Amino acid sequence: MKQTFIKSLCLAMLWCGIAMQVSAQGIVVNKTDGTKVYYKASEVQSVGVYGYGEEPEPDIDDTLDGHDYVDLGLPSGTLWATCNVGASSPEEYGDYFAWGETQPKTSYNWSTYKYSKGDASKMTKYCTSSSYGSVDNKTELEPSDDAAIANWGSGWQMPSFEQCRELYNSSYTTTTWTTMNGVYGYEITSKSNGNSIFFPAAGYRSEASLKNAGSYGYCWSRSLGNYSYGAYELYFYSSSFWTNYDSRYFGRSVRPVRVKK
Repeated sequence: MKQTFIKSLCLAMLWCGIAMQVSAQGIVVNKTDGTKVYYKASEVQSVGVYGYGEEPEPDIDDTLDGHDYVDLGLPSGTLWATCNVGASSPEEYGDYFAWGETQPKTSYNWSTYKYSKGDASKMTKYCTSSSYGSVDNKTELEPSDDAAIANWGSGWQMPSFEQCRELYNSSYTTTTWTTMNGVYGYEITSKSNGNSIFFPAAGYRSEASLKNAGSYGYCWSRSLGNYSYGAYELYFYSSSFWTNYDSRYFGRSVRPVRVKK
């Protein structure tokens, strides 16, 4: 079906002087400067031409500051990074961060948490109720407390609660528990363009221990939870992928995002 579609596209383009070669895998465009551009069949949604005096919209590169990302065709225009902060490939676990902290550490608990005076009722920042500490009514991380910005640069940030929910919305994506290079996790695949990303089940850190690695995954959002001691996160295991909130001192993964412009 895809091959027939691509052949039809190639024939339609011949009249405008563009030479295209069809293969079993996709198409190749021979440019006038002698270079070639290859497209897989799965990458071709449509082919069009533009007239004199018109300028095509520029493509968005799939890297920013040396970090790859994927366009899942989400309504918000959110582009998700292909790997966690601290990882060099999608299946690597990467680093672990307490919510609002920008560097990994050796022990994760309330006494080592940056924005608490030792327990869940003594928050010193990001608090909406006096039951949990000093109220400032901040509900999203400021750039200085965002681990994605601190480690990857200002073009990135941690996802919001809404961006996390959009990621696994069944209207836009499918979620599949699978493995990548022997590592368990979830593959999220776009329903609109077929692109996908992988989230490893990296577990979490509490005190000095790594827990649930290989069976559960957690990725912080930048959004405070309903109760100020906790923050929202992506939470997943073999039979579920959704959002949850939990204590801010836990060490979780961070998966950066950017927004298409």
